[in-house]
Amino acid sequence: MSVIETSAPGGSADVAHDATTDPVTEGVHAAARRAKAASRVLARATRATKDAALHAMADALVDRAPEMVAANAVDVRRERENGMSPGLLDRLTLTPDRLASIGQALRDVAALPDPVGEVVRGSTLPNGLRVRQTRVPLGVVGVIYEARPNVTVDVVGLGLKSGNAVVLRGGSAAAASNTAIVAVLQDALEALGLPRDAIGSIDAYGRPGGVALMRARGLVDVVVPRGGADLIATVVRESTVPVIETGVGNCHLYVDAGADVAQAVAILLNGKTQRVGVCNALETLLVHADAAEAFLPAALAALTDAGVRLHADDAATPYSPAGADVVPATTQDWRTEYLSLDIAVKVVADIDEALEHIRTYSSGHTEVICTPNLAAAHRFSTELDSAAIMVNASSRFTDGGELGLGAELGISTQKLHARGPMGLAELTTTTWIVQGDGHVRP
Repeated sequence: MSVIETSAPGGSADVAHDATTDPVTEGVHAAARRAKAASRVLARATRATKDAALHAMADALVDRAPEMVAANAVDVRRERENGMSPGLLDRLTLTPDRLASIGQALRDVAALPDPVGEVVRGSTLPNGLRVRQTRVPLGVVGVIYEARPNVTVDVVGLGLKSGNAVVLRGGSAAAASNTAIVAVLQDALEALGLPRDAIGSIDAYGRPGGVALMRARGLVDVVVPRGGADLIATVVRESTVPVIETGVGNCHLYVDAGADVAQAVAILLNGKTQRVGVCNALETLLVHADAAEAFLPAALAALTDAGVRLHADDAATPYSPAGADVVPATTQDWRTEYLSLDIAVKVVADIDEALEHIRTYSSGHTEVICTPNLAAAHRFSTELDSAAIMVNASSRFTDGGELGLGAELGISTQKLHARGPMGLAELTTTTWIVQGDGHVRP
């Protein structure tokens, strides 16, 4: 097949255009072109217009909840029969209360400042040129994600507020849910005179559609994978579109010598058991040897009461209560994101061993320390290389909504462009605007 490439407006190679392109690629590229046109409308929309659309979408999620819950029930029933884990089923499930909460996140985004047009820095040069670096939308954001219908709403809300169109590939597990949600949100946009194509879905094209999205360079400006390690690795490996890499959450809690036992137990339970199927759930517990006797009996009893299986090392096992579900920890346990009621437990000699363990096995997402020692907290915060560090606070706060971002597109564990919860600012890039008065370079 002959391939003809054209230049995209920004100078990058555009997608290939060829009469023999397969129907899936043509369909995805057509959706991306419509999104590109819609993105130009959003880029010039006022804050008032965008905020009104966010409130309209929030209202629609409440008003039309029954049809979305009914569609979601189809997905949940099918995936339960297919053996989906309880943690993932929980992430898949929608209820009227959850839809109202998701809608509130849209209202929270509406209340935030509009990032578009913000001057990041600026000055007047000695030669009189006036220079400013200004935030502008990315353009078209492709998102590939798994059984998380709430992500559909979060992506749309953040994309709209930051002036971006979105193209969504939500995965087969949530196909009915996402179809219903997208239709509701598109209707709300259209009612306010904004283009429906600002929200595009390519779920109908299945996995080949996701591949076509990854390779629609020139039509799609960035792709964000959100899901398990295999999905993320596939997108990073296969995409020709720039990727913002989100990460899996092998998150650690280190309980230091002298830590407040009741406080540390509460942080442990919140991080491990509040919602097991999320990326900011705790997966490994490290305990200073000097804290083991005071902390571990209460901690392991609380975990056992909550139904958590303990993957414990030899030093931690004796502290487990009678009747606890305990298995010997292996090296693989230190690497595992369980997304279930399981946790790996290890006693360490000191903070140095804890730091080395985390450096070796962490996925770079979130690490937590419970300590009264300011020096230990400082070392933990500065010597680890993760997107978020919590000091005497739950790992569950690594979340856009909890950190004041309104919502999040995902948790980026890479270092370029965005890191940590991705909110509005992370969905923009910048343009340099230089104003002169007939200036020429000498």
